[in-house]
Amino acid sequence: MDSDHRLPLYQRLRDQIAGDITRHVWRPGAAIPTEAELAETHKVAVGTVRKAIDLLVAEGLVERAQGRGTYVRRPSFDSSLFRFFRFQGPDGTRRVPESRILARERLAGPPEVTRALAIADGAEVIRLTRLRLIDRRPVLAEEIWLPADRFAPLMALEPNAFGDLLYPLYETHCRTAVASARETLWVETMAAPVATLLEQPPGTPAVAIERLALGYDERPVEWRRTRGPADQFRYQIEIR
Repeated sequence: MDSDHRLPLYQRLRDQIAGDITRHVWRPGAAIPTEAELAETHKVAVGTVRKAIDLLVAEGLVERAQGRGTYVRRPSFDSSLFRFFRFQGPDGTRRVPESRILARERLAGPPEVTRALAIADGAEVIRLTRLRLIDRRPVLAEEIWLPADRFAPLMALEPNAFGDLLYPLYETHCRTAVASARETLWVETMAAPVATLLEQPPGTPAVAIERLALGYDERPVEWRRTRGPADQFRYQIEIR
């Protein structure tokens, strides 16, 4: 096992399994071996395996499905975004915007970006400019920053290959899975570039959502900012 041998055996086993998930031994959504199989592979007791899996479940890396086994967890991140921005059609039904990649650039990362991604100052990054639309009307503008060495295959893709969801694309073409994310929200006024993309007057009130996406090894994978008109923003929480 790769982890510190001073740690308890179940903790070292947890680190080994988490490392296998990071290395894509099991992809997001896939079942991992049973507790008995893991015990046999690692020559430990089933109880040790169970404690290691309990840790991974508590951390959100895997989830148990009653009667079916344990699976590498695949979080749903778009549902998080649309908790805040809710778009409805004329009949009141909920609408999910389509996505369009407007630009791809490979450049030296600005200090703010390299700090967020925990990479060397001036390291190359990829910037994606993406627009989300409903009935061809822009509703959200996004800038997405990625480490260039890990995401270089995206530069060769045809624009229509991106689709509406980026994270499955990261898995397929870059062997990088997103396991968790931290989001920060604030209110601002639209600067001219964003206002132009969203077809709004400069200075229009906007809500910005900053997301830092992390891999299964808890290293930063992606840093993005999404902006939309404040009049489309809704926040709802249930308090009991």
